[in-house]
Amino acid sequence: MPELPEVEVTRRSFADLIQGARVLGAMMGKPLRWPLGRATDTLAGLTVRDVGRRGKYLLLWLDEGVLLLHLGMSGSLRFQRDMPPPGRHDHFDLITTQGTLRLHDPRRFGAVVWSAGVDADPARKLLASLGMEPLDDAFNPDVFHAALRMRRAPIKQVLLAGDVVVGVGNIYASEALFMAGIRPTTRANRLSRVRSDRLHAAVRQVLARAVERGGSTLKDFSSASGEHGHFQLEATVYGRAGQPCVHCATPLRQIRQAQRSTFFCPVCQRG
Repeated sequence: MPELPEVEVTRRSFADLIQGARVLGAMMGKPLRWPLGRATDTLAGLTVRDVGRRGKYLLLWLDEGVLLLHLGMSGSLRFQRDMPPPGRHDHFDLITTQGTLRLHDPRRFGAVVWSAGVDADPARKLLASLGMEPLDDAFNPDVFHAALRMRRAPIKQVLLAGDVVVGVGNIYASEALFMAGIRPTTRANRLSRVRSDRLHAAVRQVLARAVERGGSTLKDFSSASGEHGHFQLEATVYGRAGQPCVHCATPLRQIRQAQRSTFFCPVCQRG
């Protein structure tokens, strides 16, 4: 599933290219998770003012409302001038004067939704429960620690839930917890301020590095320009069960948490 780094990499790969473009038309294929909320022909004539992101939602600001795009489990975007005819898994085209933005989504868990603004439904409802943006200044150690003090669940599950901090997917949660020396099963409210601060710094560092490396391509992720990510090649624990820890050479372990694989070092992450 594309997580925050992959969505941010996608945004950066086409934001400048589509900014200022006039919409010539739009095409919807098979139904996605939610209805578009506006007739496709009424998008023609609008201008793309900017491309933002909130959590794993991409926000295409138009001069009339905003399009929210979510990549779901298997979605990806492509932006190019000479787009070939849509295939069976291509479910949305936004055709503009500067190229076509296409959503390719084999499992159709993604979404394209129009909203009058982020403070109006459906955008308000979709974005209301999202936690702090980990790469923003508002994600500060005080607020992070205070939020963890209110959670009794294992810290790995709290990171994945998205209501404290958004976009820390499975691979990045395992990597951040290893960097901070925290066992994934430790209850969030048991973390001291010192350990919480280490985790806060690790989350920011891991996600920033993932964005720099183009995200992670475990199956078929690519940016809107067709580039694959390379962060998975630098993973220190994720996907390395049984291999030696990079710090102490102890064999890494794999467990299941909420039906997700978790990787950690039993020595470097004692508690």
